[in-house]
Amino acid sequence: MDQVPGSPQQPQGASGLPGCYRHPDRETGISCTRCERPICPECMISASVGFQCPNCVREGSGTGHAPTANQPRTITGGTVAADQNLVTKILIGINAAVFIAVLAMGDELVDKLDLIGRALNQNLEIVGVAEGQWYRLFTAMFLHQEIWHFGFNMLGLWWLGQPLEAALGRARFIALYLVSGLAGSALTYMVAAPNQPSLGASGAIFGLMGATAVLMRRLRYDMRPVIILLAINMLFTFTMNGIAWEAHVGGLVAGALVAYGMVHAPRERRALIQWGTCALVLLITVAVILIRTSELT
Repeated sequence: MDQVPGSPQQPQGASGLPGCYRHPDRETGISCTRCERPICPECMISASVGFQCPNCVREGSGTGHAPTANQPRTITGGTVAADQNLVTKILIGINAAVFIAVLAMGDELVDKLDLIGRALNQNLEIVGVAEGQWYRLFTAMFLHQEIWHFGFNMLGLWWLGQPLEAALGRARFIALYLVSGLAGSALTYMVAAPNQPSLGASGAIFGLMGATAVLMRRLRYDMRPVIILLAINMLFTFTMNGIAWEAHVGGLVAGALVAYGMVHAPRERRALIQWGTCALVLLITVAVILIRTSELT
């Protein structure tokens, strides 16, 4: 049984030194830097400061820090998860569930969840974000009405989301996705006509594109594939009818800014700069929403 250092039962030799708590017959003047129990040379394990006993090394990281201190980390400092695509799968699942609900309920659900600034609905009621329905800025990000729109966005989420989630870690990837999507919704709300409905995950997907470009630049990968991808998508954005270019541009810019703060943050102030960048972009997004609301009301 382990004993508390300095207790009356602590074994001591003729020299007055305590015995190792794992080998009581061995006198020692060294103690574990974590639990402070005496340890003999056989039990001493080098740490960043002093020595630790085998029990403390097994229970912790072996360095005097928390057990998670030596876990593998992503390029941004995130924890490497067992399933590095879990969040991407969940986001696709949420989009799919909402799409199935739209197929079942039709325009009724779309009218309740799409992004619209301020307009009269079929019941001649004034609805929209300006009327206090802030949730539309968020729900529109998961709402699709056409199968081709849903399919293209989910393919983009799957192709771009997997490597980004693996590189950033779950928490940072979620922040990137949501902030980009909300920024796209905010710019649409600001620029588009108040009665123009908008829906889809495109703002968030373009945010992932912007983040992919920043990450590839940081890792010094060949930038030509992502530049071509961005060029093709921006061409479609401004030449095809029925596309809310505001969501694409807003999401792209926000995603690039958030990713830049995440992948270029210095190690000693990593968390502060990363989450501070997210907060700054989110603050600008909220300011845009409030300004537009004041204009419409």
